[in-house]
Amino acid sequence: MSQSKKAIILLSGGLDSATALACALDIGFECYALSFNYGQRHSSELNAARKVAQTQGVVEHRIMNLDLGLFGGSALTDKDIDVPTEETVGIPVTYVPARNTVFLSFALAWAEVIESQDIFIGVNAVDYSGYPDCRPEYIQAYETMANLATRAGVEGHNMTIHTPLIHLSKAEIIQLGLSKGVNYSLTVSCYAADDQGHACGQCDSCRLRAMGFEQAGMNDPTQYQ
Repeated sequence: MSQSKKAIILLSGGLDSATALACALDIGFECYALSFNYGQRHSSELNAARKVAQTQGVVEHRIMNLDLGLFGGSALTDKDIDVPTEETVGIPVTYVPARNTVFLSFALAWAEVIESQDIFIGVNAVDYSGYPDCRPEYIQAYETMANLATRAGVEGHNMTIHTPLIHLSKAEIIQLGLSKGVNYSLTVSCYAADDQGHACGQCDSCRLRAMGFEQAGMNDPTQYQ
C-alpha cells in the first residue's frame, strides 16, 4: 500500500482474530481493534484481546459493553446451557444468535466515524463449527448492505469486509499467523476457559485448535486446566 489506511479489526482474543489483525498490519493498515463484553461465559478472552492489541501495536483498542446474555439462546451466553464436549452435527448450541451481524454493525459505525473503508473479521468457512454467520455468502451480503446503509457507501466510499482466513484450514491459519509473528500463547479460544485463561481441552473450539497445531506440525502453546 502506498500510504497508510485505517481499518477496524474485530478482535475477540482468539487465534483467528489475532491472525486477522496480523494480516491487516502486514499490508500496511493502521489498526483500530474492537472487542465486545457481550455476556460471554468468561472474561479470559477479553484479557487475551487486550494483550494481543498491546503486543501487535494497534492504534486504539476499544471494548464495547453489550449484553447478549439478556437474550440467552447460546451456551456461550446462558449458563443454564452446557458447553458440549463432543463434536456436534449442524449448528451447535455455542452459536450466539446474530453475533457477527451485531459486531459488524458496531465496527461499521466506528469505521464511518474514523473515515475507514475497511473492516477485518477472522471468520472461517473450513473449520467453522457450523456457524451460519461465518460463510462467504453471509459476508458478501453484509458488505452489500453496509454500502447501502451508510453515508460513506452512498457517497461512493465503499466499505470492504476483509476475511483473510475464510478459505483456510485451522492449520493454515496457524502457519500464516506464525509467519507474521503472532504469539498464540497470548490467545484464548476455549468456550469454557477459567479466569486464568486455561482451556478446558474438551469443547469444540479446543478440539479444532489442538488439531490445527497438530496438523501444522507446531507445538501448541495452549495452557489447559
